[in-house]
Amino acid sequence: MQGGAPVRDRGWDSQYEAGRVPRQRQRYSQNGGGGMGTDDFGGGGGEGGGPPRKKRRVLRWFTVCLSLLILATAGAGYFYIEHLNGNLSKDILNLGDSKLDKSNPNAAGQTPMNILLLGSDSRQSKSNVELGGAKGDSGRPPLADVQMLLHVSADRSNMSVISVPRDTKATIPKCTDPDDKKVYDETTDKINTSLQHGGPGCTVATWEELTGIPVDHFMMIDFSGVVSMADAVGGVPVCVNNNVYDPQSKLRLKKGNSVVRGEQALHWLRTRHGFGDGSDIGRARAQHLYMNSMVRQLKAGTKLTDPGKMRGLAEAATKALTVDEGLGSVKKLYDLGNDLKRVPTKRITMVTMPWQYAPGGYVVPKNGDADHTFSLIRNDVALDGKDKKKAHAKKPEPTEPTQPRSEIPVRVMNGTGSALQPPVSGRAGVVSEQLGRKGFAQTTADQTPKSQADTTISYQRRDQRGNALAVARAIGLPENAVKHSSGVQGVTLVVGGDWREGTSYPKGAGRSGGEQENKAPDSADALRGDDDKACMEVNPSYVW
Repeated sequence: MQGGAPVRDRGWDSQYEAGRVPRQRQRYSQNGGGGMGTDDFGGGGGEGGGPPRKKRRVLRWFTVCLSLLILATAGAGYFYIEHLNGNLSKDILNLGDSKLDKSNPNAAGQTPMNILLLGSDSRQSKSNVELGGAKGDSGRPPLADVQMLLHVSADRSNMSVISVPRDTKATIPKCTDPDDKKVYDETTDKINTSLQHGGPGCTVATWEELTGIPVDHFMMIDFSGVVSMADAVGGVPVCVNNNVYDPQSKLRLKKGNSVVRGEQALHWLRTRHGFGDGSDIGRARAQHLYMNSMVRQLKAGTKLTDPGKMRGLAEAATKALTVDEGLGSVKKLYDLGNDLKRVPTKRITMVTMPWQYAPGGYVVPKNGDADHTFSLIRNDVALDGKDKKKAHAKKPEPTEPTQPRSEIPVRVMNGTGSALQPPVSGRAGVVSEQLGRKGFAQTTADQTPKSQADTTISYQRRDQRGNALAVARAIGLPENAVKHSSGVQGVTLVVGGDWREGTSYPKGAGRSGGEQENKAPDSADALRGDDDKACMEVNPSYVW
């Protein structure tokens, strides 16, 4: 951040207000007394004003001068916006050789959005060394010790945030550094090391491989950025259930509610030993509590009525962030913030990837629960289990085909490729032939490259739902894999990475459709955005 060092993310907090630039207003007063005479502009004339021609000349001069002043003020605003744009650091979104295809829009043409939030432990500047300690690490390539994926639903009715612990064992795909062109070969390591393989774009590639969720943007912040942001919003309320002191992070708080500011906010976000069982899992929950609290403040407008504080927040937010090129301007961040503000606080759900310990100091995704959580996000299902049913539709969509199988056009695409696995050659042809044998005579294999974790069937018009369901039944695909999308033509089947062989969809590979399964599992440790009573459990060994 200072000294030209790249500054790293979190960004979610700042998205709400980064684009709100306080307008500089000037007041212009007319001369007192009998009003503005032509003498004020050097034109001569008496006290009561000149003849009409001279008055028109005065009016023209006044209009010109006022226009110049307005333009000067607007110009100052423009240059300030450009100044804020210059504060932002930008990097490439995905450094892997293969990327997942973006999510399809829903029936209304709305598309979900996935943003990867990263916290870097960079010690590349003096201020970050002082804040982060460990002077022996000065100059070391940074690690992404905080990693959260923020998913905003297509209709902007809900938001899900999932954290992955920094020690998660992950396959890091081959990445190429965009600056020095160094190639980092595929490897297996803790997920936080992915940042050292060319930058945040390699962490994005690693996340897509681990979760199957396409990432649209990233934001990254470092130690000094966290301090600046916490100061800019006037501090963030937090709670602990006992007195806590963690010598490593330097966090010291009394039991109950506190407001953490500046370095104290950084201590809260870095504390690992002081919470829960002393692992990174407790730290993830503490970060969720902090983010929820900050979001509630920003939505309530706390500390944002003073133009000076607004300017301070805009400066802190833009200096703190490294973003992908798709978010590389204040205007884009402002538009994104407006999108995020539409989500009710009570529909924000934060979870930690269900996990279990593994040899070598790793944690790994918990079998079943982790992929179920990822699948909900991939399929734009709210983690709080409160998605509205479609029963409110005036005309129920058909569940039976409206045409004979032989007359239903079906397009089949091969989406089996990923960052680590090449596409299975000929999958679209194999599945389309199987559908032909099932009576779908107008099935064609589309050779357009795709990359998608889940097998899906999409239909363009509501009256095509029954046709799409008939295709799903023919290959054993569950009903909740059938989606109404404005982004396809007719009935389109994408064979995903979960179906790499065979002519019938493998049992157990898909999503289960019961109501209880359409929410985050208990092992994800969900925290709601409107839960202002949440309090961190202090590790008994760190009570004072």
